[in-house]
Formats: sequence, C-alpha cells, structure tokens
Amino acid sequence: MTTDMTETHTVGVTGAAGYIGSRVAKVLLAEGHDVVPVDDFSVGDVREIDGRRVEEVDVRDRDAVREAFDGVDAVMHLGAVSGVPDCQENPEHAFDVNVGGTENVAWFCRERGTPLVFPCSMAVLGDPVEFPITADHPRNPLNFYGRSKALSEDDVHQLADGEFPAHVYVKSNLYGHHELDGREIGKNTVINIFVDKALDGEPLTVHEPGTQARDFIHVKDVARAYALSLDELVGSDPGATTFTLASGDDRSILDIAEAVQSIVADERGYEVPIEMVENPRESETEVGDFTVDTSEARAEIGFEAEYDVDRAVREMVR
Repeated sequence: MTTDMTETHTVGVTGAAGYIGSRVAKVLLAEGHDVVPVDDFSVGDVREIDGRRVEEVDVRDRDAVREAFDGVDAVMHLGAVSGVPDCQENPEHAFDVNVGGTENVAWFCRERGTPLVFPCSMAVLGDPVEFPITADHPRNPLNFYGRSKALSEDDVHQLADGEFPAHVYVKSNLYGHHELDGREIGKNTVINIFVDKALDGEPLTVHEPGTQARDFIHVKDVARAYALSLDELVGSDPGATTFTLASGDDRSILDIAEAVQSIVADERGYEVPIEMVENPRESETEVGDFTVDTSEARAEIGFEAEYDVDRAVREMVR
C-alpha cells in the first residue's frame, strides 16, 4: 500500500475483532502506525492482527476505555451493535453499546483533545427525500439501529465542539471480504449472502419489490477512508464534520442479484435462480434512487472508491 504519509501515530481502534475494525487495524499497521486494538468479543472473534493482540475492553466501561487508550494520538470507534435485526432484538443493549459506548469514547476524546473517527450509517436518514444524498440530508431513521446511530452522531458533534477534531461517516451498504493471517473475514451483508448462496447453487432471494436501491461500498475502501482521515484529523481544529461515504455505485437489489447470477454463469457455467419473496422488514428503506454525493470526502480526505460491485463479485466468485 503506497502512501505519501511521513508521520506515524498510535491509534486506538474499538471493534477491532470485527469485520471493519480488523481491516482498519491491518491497514494502519501496514502504513507504519502503532495500533491499540480492543473489542468485547461479543460478535467479532479476531484475536490477533499481524502479531498485535486484541485486548478485551467493553466500551460501556468508561474507565476501561481511558485505561486502554491512555497515550493514543487518535481513536477510531468502530465497536457497535450493527444492523437492524440485532438492534431490534435487544434495543436496550443496543442503546447501551451504541449510544452509551460512543458517549464514553467521545468523552475520553474530549478529556484529552484526541481526534476521533466515528462511522454512522445511511440508516440515520430513513427514506431519502432528496438526491444526491449529502451529509446535511434530514435525519428520519425508520428503525432502532438508525436511531441509535443518529443519537451518537449528534453526541459526537456536541462533545467535539471546541474540544477535539472528529470525522463522522454516514456510510452506505458494506460488502466484500478481506484476508487476515490466511483467513477470510466477511459479514452477512446482502451482496456477500448472494455470492455465498450462488456458489452453493441456492436461489437468490430478493425482498419485494426488488427495485429498492442502495449504494454499495467495499469494506477495503471503507477501511482506507478511515486511514485517510487520520492525517487530516491529527493536529486539526476541534469540531466534528460529517461526510457521506459511498462508492457512487448505486443499484437496485434485483440488479445486484442479476449481476451475481450473470457472473456466476460466466465464471462457473451454471445459472442460479432468483426468487422474489415478501419483505420481512417493514422498517426498511424502499426508495428506487440512492444517489450519494461523494465529492466532499474526495475534496477533504482525497477518497475515491477503488472497487465496484461487478469487479468485486467476480473476484469473490473466482
């Protein structure tokens, strides 16, 4: 990985045993930074990243956060109860981790003036009302996951004001795998599920109406964006800025299923069927357009997505 960065930092990473956190820690280490990776291991199970042991820390414990991150130059707070179903299943726990945990990390940053990177989700928007989607789009979450992230976004802005610099990312739908010590790290996101099903010869089930659109961004691109933030944040003025983080590759769910179907037919020589099924999630964004403005992240941190869905799916299928 090439970088024109000269300065290296010590970076605390929460959620480091998980899908994005483990990739972020790996990228930072590859760039020559020192990393303090922590996780509560409730979901993620990565125990070591390029020889760096992931320490057990619960972000709900403010003193434990203080102790773990004493002396770090920046924090990337990626630990969360992620996704709609898990938050609906136990909203109180999701509130304690997502809102309380973020407040603890942001409070630590406020005490020390430590820069913070915090990922939010497009779920904070609900059904978008204007396009392209920008960071100042109105917040109207349709589910508790989105609500917990909207509360946290506000907390970071309020606590950072005049005290520490922060980047908040309203990021689009993740997909893709990454490799760690010979192991493939993935997550059950819609594209990953489609590819896994297709490789097993199972039908791809698309929630009706199928026209609901999303922007899809690769996990490796997201991790790179957070690493780019580091250079901008360290030594910059206090206050939080929210960016939309997306690839500009917005497609309907049915389009994605058809792309996976076509690539599998091309690469593997068989065709998997696509089945339309009733949407079990009432609280799901169903708009047919999901164009996201990516210009601000490009201008501020120099971020450009490297992956598009077709290329990444073809790599996964191969």
